[in-house]
Amino acid sequence: MTGAANSEGETNANRELVDALRRSKLFRDYERVFSEATGLPLALRPLEYWQLSHRGKRHENPFCALLAENPKSLAVCLQAHEEMVRHTGDQPSTITCPFGLTETAVPLRLGTETIGYLRVGQVLRHSPSRSDTVKVSQTLVRLGVRFSPKIRRAWEGNPFLPPERYSAIVRLLTFFAEQLSALSNQLLVEQHNEEPLLVAKARHYIDQHKKEQISLAGVAAAAGASIFHFSKVFHKSAGLTFTDYVARVRAEDARTQLLNPNARISEVAYDVGFQSLTQFNRTFKRVFGQSPSQFRARLHPKTPVRSARRKK
Repeated sequence: MTGAANSEGETNANRELVDALRRSKLFRDYERVFSEATGLPLALRPLEYWQLSHRGKRHENPFCALLAENPKSLAVCLQAHEEMVRHTGDQPSTITCPFGLTETAVPLRLGTETIGYLRVGQVLRHSPSRSDTVKVSQTLVRLGVRFSPKIRRAWEGNPFLPPERYSAIVRLLTFFAEQLSALSNQLLVEQHNEEPLLVAKARHYIDQHKKEQISLAGVAAAAGASIFHFSKVFHKSAGLTFTDYVARVRAEDARTQLLNPNARISEVAYDVGFQSLTQFNRTFKRVFGQSPSQFRARLHPKTPVRSARRKK
């Protein structure tokens, strides 16, 4: 019972964190600009989300909206979504649904844990042909859904994006997921407590001096507390020891710099305050579950495309 309760508590906490991220100015501004630039809907959803991700959103695909009105075609759409999420690990997963539309889930991670997904898609990646229309019509007929003139018009008006452009959009979302991940760490600390003044002072001091050598005694003095009292209050408030917190701040700073493909890993390590490359690699992997070089490689993923087949 205890394990199940803990698991349920973690699920609820992650859902609340994703909700907080979705309400954040960073996400709302990005979603607005993204949709204006691409004409596509963008959604941020928690792990367990049993509805269509873009339902009711601006730029929702009209064809998908019509399919969602019929329980039989809706079930096929939801099954495709489930298939996509089930195959999403630490890299984006892309599927083509039985109606020929492509959608992608980009994982959002908190440390080594996936807490949600950025969802984009509802597009064709090739110009629809007559045979595609016939296939969609036959699929709907098998489901007992009439391929009405309204549905046909919606199908023929589906957005089309060439594979190269769609892949570029997914890469952009991968970069944005990294920014949201960094924000999630900050929100997590803020959600757990109303921060004591000495902790706020310490975090500000660390942020200002993170590229320098920082000592526990120095930060405690800057916060106006004894070392013992500061260590106790900081650990309780931040949920991390002073040393682990400083390491995480530096690792997050490094992760942002590593988004620049021209920045060398060794240069980034020393620039953010690590004293050795070995220490940096060890800390980065402990915080994010992968080495800096693996993180770099993940920024250029070869996204697998799967077709979600309807179970017979």
